[in-house]
Amino acid sequence: MTDFDPPLSGSAQDEVLELRPRFNADGLIAAIAQDVSTGEVLMLAWMNADALTATIETGRATYWSRSREALWVKGGTSGHFQDVVELRIDCDQDAVLMKVRQTGGACHTGRESCFYRIVTGDGRKLILLPEMDSEG
Repeated sequence: MTDFDPPLSGSAQDEVLELRPRFNADGLIAAIAQDVSTGEVLMLAWMNADALTATIETGRATYWSRSREALWVKGGTSGHFQDVVELRIDCDQDAVLMKVRQTGGACHTGRESCFYRIVTGDGRKLILLPEMDSEG
């Protein structure tokens, strides 16, 4: 797997034209998957250096499972793959945005997106989006 150069200090990191991901203390970086056609945010997961490298090399979204402590290719079990069309990194390189072509639902519940609930104004209740019910 590819080793990434370390992040730069201060504002130099904001302008560098080299991929220098800033992984957190656990060696992870947030990875957002967005549908390339609709712009809908599908999910957020985590990548370590190996997952980021595998994603770049294969064009398939690969994540680090914190619960299983293992790499997982999205869709490896379900067949609901994420083919990466474009990979972006934010200004200080501590978050990745992948524009993907999603096959099937992105959420493990079978829904199109993992973001299928709205937090109510009082911050205590959730409203299920009608078009996001897990039945189809």
